[in-house]
Amino acid sequence: MENTMTYDEAMKRVEALVQELEQAEALSMDIYQKKADEAKKLLDYCESLLKVNG
Repeated sequence: MENTMTYDEAMKRVEALVQELEQAEALSMDIYQKKADEAKKLLDYCESLLKVNG
């Protein structure tokens, strides 16, 4: 994840990851974990942006 992402860009990526996880029928646990980890990092990043700008 790039720290130059805007809040909206990061949230769109999170939404895309969630959709991928919901629609996937047979993801390996490794891939599922990578996508979940990326989503968590993005959400943490969004939270940090809200704290800085809030």
